[in-house]
Order: sequence, then structure tokens, then C-alpha cells
Amino acid sequence: MEDRDWRNQTDGMEFILLGFGDLPELKILLFLMFLVIYIATVTGNILITALVVADQHLHTPMYFFLGNLSCLETCYTSAILPLMLASLLTGDKTISASGCIIQMYFFGSLVCTECYLLAVMSYDRYLAICKPLHYSTLMNTRFSLQLAAGSWLNGCLAGTIFVSFLSQLTFCGPNEIDHFYCDVIPFMELSCSDTHWLVLFHFILSCVFTLPPFLLTLTSYVCIIACILSIPSTAGRQKAFSTCSSHLIVVTIYYGTLMIVYMLPNHNTLSLLNKVLSLSYTVMTPLVNPLIYSLRNREVKEALRKAVCKYVAFTKTS
Repeated sequence: MEDRDWRNQTDGMEFILLGFGDLPELKILLFLMFLVIYIATVTGNILITALVVADQHLHTPMYFFLGNLSCLETCYTSAILPLMLASLLTGDKTISASGCIIQMYFFGSLVCTECYLLAVMSYDRYLAICKPLHYSTLMNTRFSLQLAAGSWLNGCLAGTIFVSFLSQLTFCGPNEIDHFYCDVIPFMELSCSDTHWLVLFHFILSCVFTLPPFLLTLTSYVCIIACILSIPSTAGRQKAFSTCSSHLIVVTIYYGTLMIVYMLPNHNTLSLLNKVLSLSYTVMTPLVNPLIYSLRNREVKEALRKAVCKYVAFTKTS
């Protein structure tokens, strides 16, 4: 009976995503900007994934994890931007209750997956830099597959657990979400149900699924930096640091903005700052990943050059 009541209250129910406010003069500009970002993000990340799959020289643990990250970033940005673009183009800011929950599931799952995947990649760089003689033994193909699969499964598990509780909420009042996507906290604030325990559960679940990978990432980089500083030659230090500096930039941007957003007090005056910072890990991080993390890499650029040459040769012969 309780399930039927919930369905009766949410069937046909719609929420309004307020986005960045009512700015009709900026709609076209914002639409074009986010459209370019989305196309660049998807194109860049799909290109990296395709290169990792196609080029035999990139069949190593480091590039395997890079391919996983690029695939994740494509899904990640696709969970947010298409709906935002449609809203800017049509002016329709509504989203169904089920659509909102589905978006939160994919977004939450992919956030947790990325946290674990970044931790795995930092551990991979730690082994490569600090234990180079044992790297090929420790980071073998089977272990790489297990780490990647574990990251995806942990993310799916986190999303499934939390969404199963969210789906029990009832809504009977305001339906405006002050964000550009269905964020968990604004969504729960609209519920008629008692959400105090769910807010606490969300905090605990976030800590359980994000704190361990963050600590592992932090520990790995402390060890990496200590190891780099112990290298006697300046050239050796620069070469070692160049292999993980891009990863460090991505991790800093991602975790930094993610923590600031969820540590900010929930106050109306900070809502715009919250949305601007949210753009960093929902839009900018997936964009910069192929730009500073992969396409600057010498081996990736060589693989891209070979792929372009093969494509040009194929078009000429055909």
C-alpha cells in the first residue's frame, strides 16, 4: 500500500530545475558555450578510449586506466549536459520525478567510480615511480582488470543503495530545485517525509565511498613526491614528476571543488557559488581530462599521429 501511495504521488509529478536563473539574454550564449564544451568533451574522451583500444603500444595498465577514465567521463558529462542544453534551447526546465532519480543514480554512481578510479591510477603511478623493478609483476593484467572492475562495481553499489532510499520519499509541496541538475540535497529538501536520517545516511555513505579512495590517492602522492625528491639528478626528477603531474592536476581540481561544494553551508546566498563550483567537477574536469591528461602524453600523440596517417591513407585508396 505504501509503495502504491508513493507511485500515486510521483507519477506525472515534475520538478523544475532553476539552473542559473531567468537570464533570457544569455540563453543562446550559454547554450553555445555548453554545446561546444559537450562536443569537445565527448569527442576527446571517445578519441582517447578508441586509441587505447586500437593501439597495441597503449595496452599497458596506465593507458588501460586512462581508457576507463575517458569512458567514465563521457558517461559522466552525458548524465548532466544534454538535459541542460535542452532546457536552454527550449526553455523547458521541467524533469519528471523518475527522471530526476535516474539522473541522481548515474551521477552518484559515476562520482564514486571516478573517486576509486583516480585512487587506482595514483597507486599505479606510485608503483611505476617508487617500485619500478617490481611494477610489471605487481601491476599485471589480471590485477589491473580487478582494480578497474572494483571501481565500477563500487560506484554502482553506492548509487543503488542510496537511490533505493530516495525512491521512498514523498513529495507534496514545492517542486523547484535550485540547481542545474538534480542534486541530492536540494531534492531531499523538497520532500514531505522526514529526511533527517536520510541526510545523515547520505553523509555517511559519501564518507564510506569517497574518503578511502581520497586517502589512498593522498598517500600515494605523498610517497611519489618523497620518492621524486630523493632522485639525485634534476633531469631525473623532472622526468619522474612529468609522468604524474597531469594526474595530480585533475585530482586537485576534482576533489578540491567536490569537497568545497559539499562543505559549504546550505544557504541561499551561496547557491550561485555552489552552482559555479559544481560546474568544475561536472563539466570542466571531463573536458580537461583528454586535454592535459592524455593528449599531452608523447605515446598518445604518437598513437594519434599513426591513426590519422592510416585514415588519410585509407581515404586516398578508397
